[in-house]
Amino acid sequence: MFPRQQSVALRILVVACTLVTCIDVSAQNDSIVGKQEQLPEVTVTETKHQQAQRSTTPSFAIDRRDMLRMGTTDMADALHRLPGVTLRDYGGAGGMKTVCVRGFGAKHTGVSYDGVALGESQNGEIDVSRYGLDNLSALQLNVGDNDHIFISARQASTPAMLSIETIAPVHAIHHHNAPSPHLTTQLRVGSFDYISPMLRFEQQISSQFTVWAVGDYIYAKNDYPFRLRNVSVETKERRANSKMNQGHAEVNMRWELNNRSVLSGKAYYYDNDRQLPGIVRYYTNISRETLRDRNAFGQIFYQTRWNNGLSLKLTGKVNWAASFYDNGLTSSQIINGDYWQREYYTSMSWLYAPSEHWAFNYAADYFLNNLNSTLPTDTRPLRHSILQTVSARFHSNRLTASFRLLQSNYINKEKQLAVNEQEESGGRNQHRLSPSVSLSYLLTDGLRLRGSFKDIFRMPTFNENYYYHFGSKTLIPEKTQQWNLGVTFTQGYRKSHDYGYSLSLDAYYNQVKDMIVAVPYNMFVWRCINVGKVHAMGVDFTARWQQPLTDKQMICATANYSLQRVVNRTNSSSPYYNNQIAYMPKYTGGASLSWENPWVNLSIHGEGISSRWTNNEHLEGTLVNGYWEMGTTAWRSFRLTKRNEPQTRVQELSLRFDLKNMFNKQYEIVGAYPMPGRNWQVTIGYQF
Repeated sequence: MFPRQQSVALRILVVACTLVTCIDVSAQNDSIVGKQEQLPEVTVTETKHQQAQRSTTPSFAIDRRDMLRMGTTDMADALHRLPGVTLRDYGGAGGMKTVCVRGFGAKHTGVSYDGVALGESQNGEIDVSRYGLDNLSALQLNVGDNDHIFISARQASTPAMLSIETIAPVHAIHHHNAPSPHLTTQLRVGSFDYISPMLRFEQQISSQFTVWAVGDYIYAKNDYPFRLRNVSVETKERRANSKMNQGHAEVNMRWELNNRSVLSGKAYYYDNDRQLPGIVRYYTNISRETLRDRNAFGQIFYQTRWNNGLSLKLTGKVNWAASFYDNGLTSSQIINGDYWQREYYTSMSWLYAPSEHWAFNYAADYFLNNLNSTLPTDTRPLRHSILQTVSARFHSNRLTASFRLLQSNYINKEKQLAVNEQEESGGRNQHRLSPSVSLSYLLTDGLRLRGSFKDIFRMPTFNENYYYHFGSKTLIPEKTQQWNLGVTFTQGYRKSHDYGYSLSLDAYYNQVKDMIVAVPYNMFVWRCINVGKVHAMGVDFTARWQQPLTDKQMICATANYSLQRVVNRTNSSSPYYNNQIAYMPKYTGGASLSWENPWVNLSIHGEGISSRWTNNEHLEGTLVNGYWEMGTTAWRSFRLTKRNEPQTRVQELSLRFDLKNMFNKQYEIVGAYPMPGRNWQVTIGYQF
């Protein structure tokens, strides 16, 4: 810890630990028009999908039931069903997965877990593979600033935000009077020695206080077969050095202090010890790389409101993360390294809604990030971040309009251990104003137009500023602007039922200036500089249709499609000018069709992307072919208690079978990282 910041960090840590450790995501949604608020007397009347259709900016949501109908088995599957998303997947259950949205790189995409943004100050990219679906209630992708103004300033500081929401406790929803435990267990097994047990336990201590704990573990050998082709010679190989041991546990609490106030907390721990198979090479399969990731955090959340239209949210978080990399080959020039990150975060947000038409919000966030490692640089960077937003929203029967102004302050320092731990100026400090505006207009029943603009920027990561023989302290932020014009149409969905059809079509134009790129200084030293420019143009389309066939049968179909042209506009005299950016496909899409019935529910689904280049120069031999892969899912639940015994605790057994990549398509998402071919998973669950 840095001496001058130790007292500040300790104060934040004491506050966070005193209140237990935090957050129940469902309490963090915007409440100014009754959309959703998990305070005791408010009833949820709209699904997240219906809310997304009414949003002033592109917003796409899939809940737990959607995930089952679409046949999703992991986070990568779920993200492929969201338009505008480009996923980098390094293969197998243990492969790192990062999210790019509409041509913006993964460093521009924020990820929140139960309402609080996840931090990654070292490289800026969140690995979403560590978050499984078994404890998830919903995923929501918001592009730009939408009409949810009652959020933290940090959630407004990225071009796009992926929200991961976990399952709320049963008792917090139904308010049972008699305290009783609720248990959910699950076991999933699959190809390539995949096994994953999960346990969730809830206990209502009183009518106002509930605690619950979740734990899961994943082991996978990941030695899946693939074909390696060298000109005219094709050989059968197996992925090697790909074993993974991953565990996650969290403890939560929710305390309804009264009918207007709620306090919730979370303590979270994640540990992944895995081997890294690396790229596929000809004539050798040697790889001994290993990586261990560990992450622990505690969060607190408090929300209250008064009769005068005033509401308050307070959030606090302490986060610790570590990664330990070992190359395993003594002859390698790659340096082994251990890294430790810490973050101390607090947020306050006020909402004032003087009438049903107007609402105003002020939010202020502060967070401190620091990093140290075992690298020979002896540099320990830290960053103070102070963000403030002022927002306004107008809502009528037809028109919804929102405006937000974000004020950002970033103060950088570093400590050089080689010079008596002297604290010095770090990367450039930054102070900026970032506006955004969005609106939607109801033309006719179910038909809406929406438009939005957002100006925002991305601070350089610690690696970009300080990494040995790579970083540069003179970097300035990457500046981004995004425009969107779209239309949504919904027919049939009402508060009393959840069937009908909905469509959305959005066209967008984005640009990034002062993009940070690495250029060679000499044969051995590269430097990060601000020279890049990227323009992105595209169209996102989604469709959903749900229709009952009989009282006990339902058919549901979904589809998403994206067309994007993401091009290099750095130097008009360069032969690479106007080339599609590396790993950005022009076309992505997915579709699913499910049939729910009293016997065995069935789903068939597919997803695919077009070809991509592995570099911006489009060199010969660097084109990664596109693909379309399909799978099928069958599931059934059995109620173990009789329906005519209402006082009996409900017990349920669920069975599920997934066949993935059913036609054994060999493909790659990241070049030279083959994905698994045909594989299966069987899941059995029990709850009461």
